[in-house]
Amino acid sequence: MNSQRRRSPQFSLMLISSSVGLAVGIFSLSGTAQANSAFSRLLLLKEDLQNPSEKALSQPLENELKDLNNPLDPPITLSPEVKAEDELPTSTLQVSHTASDLAQTQPATDGTVPPRPADASPVLDKWEKQMPNVLEDIKRDPSFRTRVRLGLSYFPSTNDAVGWNVGVEDIFLGKTKLTLSGNYIASFNGSRKAGGADLRYYLLPLGGYVNIAPVLGYRYLEAPQYITDGLNVGFRVQAVPSRTGAADLSFMLTWVDPGQYDEVGVLTLSFGYALTKHVRLSTDIERQNSRYQKDTRFGVSLEYMF
Repeated sequence: MNSQRRRSPQFSLMLISSSVGLAVGIFSLSGTAQANSAFSRLLLLKEDLQNPSEKALSQPLENELKDLNNPLDPPITLSPEVKAEDELPTSTLQVSHTASDLAQTQPATDGTVPPRPADASPVLDKWEKQMPNVLEDIKRDPSFRTRVRLGLSYFPSTNDAVGWNVGVEDIFLGKTKLTLSGNYIASFNGSRKAGGADLRYYLLPLGGYVNIAPVLGYRYLEAPQYITDGLNVGFRVQAVPSRTGAADLSFMLTWVDPGQYDEVGVLTLSFGYALTKHVRLSTDIERQNSRYQKDTRFGVSLEYMF
């Protein structure tokens, strides 16, 4: 019992010494400057606490810890003389355009709109100014075009005479529904002549397939049995199955010098069909009714459309 009590201080001393040695090993493995200073203090404390026999036993362990704290391999240092090819690339992003090139491709940011070229679309210019009413524009855009006519005429009721004719149809007066038309017809032998001009005001939308127009103008008529001239009044009905003058059919009835003894009624039926964008072929049949004689004329003409 007494011997166990005498051994207890030695056992405690050994336990403290071992703990101190373990702490020394942990601090020595950290490799920092603070651990080295603490390592020295712990060694001194350990030496004070250990007896000579325990110091001899713990000496190999201390040597191993010192070897771990001071490794044989020297620290690796970076030399300033490094070849360019051994260095890592500073950036892997490849830039294919310079800042000036990119600046040239950027749109203007000063708030001004660049001028439009001279050959720009007029339709686009119109839409930029104001959004148009497409349906209303279609109604106002004429389905027939102004045209000039030149052709041959045949007069079966006047000894089968042959002649010529020239005329113009539907010259629009401004942006209105009012048009001006005129023609002149004559036989080569001089026995038949006719000519005049009239105004037509189309009552329905110009872009429609059918239209009606009252006619007011002046006309001169000459035949072997009579000569008449004066006011020309009547109406015109036309059907346009294909827009822009590609094809149309018209019927016109007028009275020359109406209410007078030498009044003459003129009935004209015409048909036109486009051959190209601007040229078309037209035919017309005309019937003149007077107190003296009934005359007929057939015509074939080439028309140029504007």
